[in-house]
Order: sequence, then C-alpha cells, then structure tokens
Amino acid sequence: MTNLPQECGTVLTAGGFEPRKSPKRMAFTDVDRLVFAGLYHLAPGVLNTLKIVKPETVIGWHRAGFRAYWRRRSGPGRPRTPLELRRLIRDVSLANPLWGAPRIHGELLKLGIEIGQTTVAKYMVKERRPPSQGWRTFI
Repeated sequence: MTNLPQECGTVLTAGGFEPRKSPKRMAFTDVDRLVFAGLYHLAPGVLNTLKIVKPETVIGWHRAGFRAYWRRRSGPGRPRTPLELRRLIRDVSLANPLWGAPRIHGELLKLGIEIGQTTVAKYMVKERRPPSQGWRTFI
C-alpha cells in the first residue's frame, strides 16, 4: 500500500494535512556575485560544471558590474548653462521677437560667448499664440 500524503507532497500535522515547504533559495551577497562574475570572466566554461546559478544570471551580474563601473567612472554629465547666460538669452529673445535661435546664437558668438544653437533655442522665450480655430467654429 502506498502512502498518499508523501506522494502528494503533503505532511500530516495536528491541524490536518499541510503542503510541504520547499527549501529556500540561496541568498548571494554582492561579494559572491563579484566572485562568480570574475570566475565566469576568467573561465566561461566553469558554468557547465557549476550548476548553482543559471548562466544568464551570472552574465546579468557581470553586466550590472560593468554598468556600475562606468557610471562611477564617468563624470556627472554635461555642465549646466550659467544663470546669467540663460537670462541674457531670455532678455535678447524678448527684446527682439523676430530673431530666431540662429540669429541670437550668432550675436552671442560675436560677443565671444560659445554656446550651442540648440541651447539658445532651449532657453528662448516661446511665442504664445492665440488658440487655433476648432472644427465647431469652422463648420
């Protein structure tokens, strides 16, 4: 005669039958991940013999470490445009509403201020137009 609760993966307790708890997954620390990623980098074939983790997992750890390295290595990004230069662009665009970004950019270059034309366009005052005619008014 077979033992039905054992075959179904249940355990008899005082409260009745309860499902068996599966073993918990191993928790890896950052150092463990670094060791596995370094080991994989040195010998990629090691994953065929070591079946603790999936190869995709180790490759993911390697990529995460690579991203972290270059994020830390690269600087904080593009320097900000000084406030006084942003105000100058705004004032010039308000004083000369017919001038576009290329013209203001050229004037700033004549003054010896090196800044990109797209940056000038970014900080110019946008022209506010009245709302356009809708379909109801049109028909």
